[in-house]
Amino acid sequence: MLEEQTRQLRSAARRLLEEGKVDCVIGYKKGTVPLRDKATVAYTPEEADQLVWSSFCTNNLANFLVGRTDRCAIVAQGCVSRNVMGLVKENQIKRENVYILGIHSQGMVDHNKVKARFPDRVIHDVEEDGDEIVVKGADFEERVLRRDVKRNNCYTCTHRNAIVYDEFIGEKGQESGGGNIDEVAAPWEKLEHEERFRRFQDTLKECIRCYACRDICPLCYCSECFVDEAKPQWCGKTVEQPDIYTFHLLRAFHCAGRCTDCGACESACPVGIKVRYLTSKIEKDMRELYNYEAWADPDQEPPLSVYQPNDPEPFLKKK
Repeated sequence: MLEEQTRQLRSAARRLLEEGKVDCVIGYKKGTVPLRDKATVAYTPEEADQLVWSSFCTNNLANFLVGRTDRCAIVAQGCVSRNVMGLVKENQIKRENVYILGIHSQGMVDHNKVKARFPDRVIHDVEEDGDEIVVKGADFEERVLRRDVKRNNCYTCTHRNAIVYDEFIGEKGQESGGGNIDEVAAPWEKLEHEERFRRFQDTLKECIRCYACRDICPLCYCSECFVDEAKPQWCGKTVEQPDIYTFHLLRAFHCAGRCTDCGACESACPVGIKVRYLTSKIEKDMRELYNYEAWADPDQEPPLSVYQPNDPEPFLKKK
């Protein structure tokens, strides 16, 4: 399936460039290290022949559209296509300048999960063979079931196919990953306040404030982030706990009603912080309070951008 998707993707990208319908194609090409294919921009038909579609395409390509004014084609599975439409709705890009090559994702592989299975061994190459991942080193070759090493967000994905597209690559597949997205947030809800805060502290204790989660996120396109502002200074610059908590909490709330649960933040984190523990709870509230899933319906206005007299206000308690 992946080989055929790659073949069709290259053919479509080459055609679009040769016919002059787009100036470039944003996609992925084989990475320089195992388990990590990398984002690329193809400007020529020859460069289009380097495009790939695999289980290692973990970056959210919508991030590379911000600020562009040329005509771009972009490879987009469900979460990426939703982010593309979000950028359109937030006036960051023009829909007529983006040609969406929709595609189905069977779920991306978590490189950390694979590496954890081979401690103290160096992985030289990884290949895909149906439902298995073939991991190779200097003195070993082992097979791992894909389902056992998929990214957590891919288990709970509900939109594996692009929701909006100009052309679909390959065949559409099953929409759901089979998991329950609400269960990601449920552990937080069951805890008392003290225990919840302790779990929150444990989640963020390894944060080094490198901002990888922010920089990889297509929602964080501000020319100046709140953590970089000095007048006024909203957040301290240290790696002390209060400053780390402030950064993560404010960033999570800035993503409220906008997060597509693409998982790019967790894939980019060098210390393995489960950033989705925060965003999943907020997005669960958005679904329950407003019946809204970020950009899943391009015609639906985000509830936090409009006011309705009948907006739910459960936080206002009558005495």
